Amino acid sequence: MRVNRLTDKISLSGVHIIVFAYFGAVLLGSILFKLPIFHNEGVEMGYIDSLFTAASAISVTGLTVLNTAETFNVAGTILLAVYLQFGGIGIMTLGTFIWVVMGKKIGLKERQLIMIDHNRTDLSGLVQLMKKVLLMSVLIEFIGGLILGTYLLKYYSDWYTAYYYGFFHALSAFTNAGFDIFGDSLFQFSNDYFVQSIMMILLILGAIGFPVLIEIGKYLRMKQNKKNFRFSLYTKLTTTTFFSLLIFGALAIFLLENNAYFQGMSWHQKLFYSLFNSVTARNGGFATMDVSLFKKETLFFISILMVIGASPSSVGGGIRTTTFAVVFLSIISFAKGNKEIKIFKRKIDDEDIIKSFVVFSVATILIGFSTILLSFFEGYKSTLMEVLFEVSSAFGTTGLSMGITSSLTDVGKLLITVLMFIGRIGLLSLLFLFNTQKVRARTTYPSEKIIIG
Repeated sequence: MRVNRLTDKISLSGVHIIVFAYFGAVLLGSILFKLPIFHNEGVEMGYIDSLFTAASAISVTGLTVLNTAETFNVAGTILLAVYLQFGGIGIMTLGTFIWVVMGKKIGLKERQLIMIDHNRTDLSGLVQLMKKVLLMSVLIEFIGGLILGTYLLKYYSDWYTAYYYGFFHALSAFTNAGFDIFGDSLFQFSNDYFVQSIMMILLILGAIGFPVLIEIGKYLRMKQNKKNFRFSLYTKLTTTTFFSLLIFGALAIFLLENNAYFQGMSWHQKLFYSLFNSVTARNGGFATMDVSLFKKETLFFISILMVIGASPSSVGGGIRTTTFAVVFLSIISFAKGNKEIKIFKRKIDDEDIIKSFVVFSVATILIGFSTILLSFFEGYKSTLMEVLFEVSSAFGTTGLSMGITSSLTDVGKLLITVLMFIGRIGLLSLLFLFNTQKVRARTTYPSEKIIIG
């Protein structure tokens, strides 16, 4: 009897296992990235910097304390690419692939882990989903790498260098990691609209969410066979919100900077700067310019975009597009006096509304508290806007920076590391870590009205 009780106490939930798996990957990476065999000659990396790099890679954030191109050799770049792939598509996607290859049966426990890792709500079809996610990711990255590598022959004389850069940055773009081995992000391509367009397409494909891509593929097959197909509410809401924010973001950046940073530029330069910054702010982390040159209003707006982040079950972080959409629709519905939230002739489930407000509220508190804390440690050498921008970028796993990352103190680096890790596992997983209640209490209490607002 005592043994059973002890087992119940120490048994781990699926959320605990997933979180510990990512934490273990970060710790392993902190050791691997520190090894000299992965560095260029003469480069030394402290443990805090190595830990920071591992967390940034597994969370596909892209914030760096050292210049990636100057720090890592080819072996180090390959290790980094493995971590980006690992963090981008999720532990359970690769885990499922390994299980299938080894011929092992994927039971209920494994399916629960997959469900948690990819933020799914049901257990059906998860193994097939993981196979599709892996195949889709590899295919998109391969095609993107092939296109980029071929085009980069224009810049590099030997094919090895061109495709080496092409495939790495295609992987980094699709996983929305933002790591680069050019040495200056995409500054050298600020007037190369082809490279920017390919990178934006890859960033969008990674951030829109795997369920959306799978549904689009199914729609195209059904249309080819002349069969009717209805998109799910999730896909409709996610896609509408995602592209609305993308277009609104580009328009807002254009208007805010038209008479400032964009002054004197041609219309196409303004268009691509606005569009690329709107796309990359949603989780990409790549930059074609120094974002610190933007006005404070623009930087604050970009910070909001970074916090919103990408879609659920994608490679990105943040509070996610559906959370933002549900909170926004709830406010509109409440203002109109409606008790239900209806969109696309469907009603949003009450539990999803509660989850959205919990995630939104906790994110707001976390970002506010982290900004105060980081400002306390770094404030003497960084402005409040720089600190807020860095915190938002870390939580949203975006990777954009105003240039203060490398100058952070060890305490500041550890705080940003924690934020990147939270951004990767998600706020719901973080909250569920503290849920030790196995059986819901049957006791009910009478309700009573209180004064709100």
